[in-house]
Amino acid sequence: MLPNTGKLAGCTVFITGASRGIGKAIALKAAKDGANIVIAAKTTQSHPKLSGTIYTAAEEIEAAGGRALPCVVDVRDEQQINDAVEKAVEKFGGIDILVNNASAISLTNTLETPTKRVDLMMSVNTRGTYLTSKACIPFLKKSKIAHILNLSPPLNLNPMWFKQHCAYTIAKYGMSMCVLGMAEEFRGEIAVNALWPRTAIHTAAMDMLGGSGVESQCRKVDIIADAAYSIFKKPKSFTGNFVIDENILKEEGIKNFDIYAVKPGAIPEFKEEKPQPQPQSKPHYGAVEETFRIVKDSLSDDVVKATQAIYQFELSGEDGGTWFLDLKNRGGTVGHGEPSDRADVVMSMSTDDFVKMFSGKLKPTVAFMSGKLKIKGNMALAIKLEKLMNQMNSRL
Repeated sequence: MLPNTGKLAGCTVFITGASRGIGKAIALKAAKDGANIVIAAKTTQSHPKLSGTIYTAAEEIEAAGGRALPCVVDVRDEQQINDAVEKAVEKFGGIDILVNNASAISLTNTLETPTKRVDLMMSVNTRGTYLTSKACIPFLKKSKIAHILNLSPPLNLNPMWFKQHCAYTIAKYGMSMCVLGMAEEFRGEIAVNALWPRTAIHTAAMDMLGGSGVESQCRKVDIIADAAYSIFKKPKSFTGNFVIDENILKEEGIKNFDIYAVKPGAIPEFKEEKPQPQPQSKPHYGAVEETFRIVKDSLSDDVVKATQAIYQFELSGEDGGTWFLDLKNRGGTVGHGEPSDRADVVMSMSTDDFVKMFSGKLKPTVAFMSGKLKIKGNMALAIKLEKLMNQMNSRL
């Protein structure tokens, strides 16, 4: 882990969405230096599946050595943002670092993303980041440290990042475009950068998205906290960068990234990989056929009744092809080719990743978010399939 240097002692860090997860991890890292933390989040009562409030976060921050100011802030509300900034300046005398962490997510395609959800993502991610930055900038200009850090991805116009979740990508890229514009606008005065993980990060929200067991393919929030801390140590001239957590920590001399893994020894599936040359006669088809044989043996009337969906798999690679899994009719069937009735869900992926997914070595959520799995059709029914996979993992 990256050691604390004491550099942030007495600094005031304003963090949106800091009541839990990544935001709180960044707050606790800075608190160990003796920093002042403004917890700008809207959670005042604990959620059944997402523990933590601005008040419990404040207790942890002060226990770690920092000073905390919990503020009820929904970043969609400009007045709440301005009030929190005013309270921060009144209590701590200024603002040195802003972390735009608050975010809303829906990994759904265009037709399956309700307008209300589109509005939420645009309002929280893009607009919230813009307004919070705007409110903090006059005070950041007066700071010797002066950093804005947005938790958003590098701007990559490859259509694969838009195809399956267009609204979400637009909303997150809005945060990244704030980096692009503000870094240039305030060059020499404020450092403005983005930070994004190379792998999936394990949080309570990820558990909700990915289901039980997803954590084995994730890294801990500590890696983001360490990467953010590394950025805060840099001068104002370090600006306009889209930083990947692993890359900046390698520059810090970190070599063993297993310390950040939830499950040491596991290779994060989200990690970018260089394409490897494939042998000319690799027997993918046999593994796929064997997987479907085991799936067929696992079918029952109860499974069909509980699922009520037809899945089609478009598998790429030398031995790829079209397969189907009918969990809507009779006792369920599997086969090569297209199903007799229209598929509710079409999944496209490589034969290798298909076998990994059904054997539990690759979580569908991680495969989807990393672009290894493309999904067309009903997302709710796609999620149902994961439960069936979990039942078969021990046999595959």
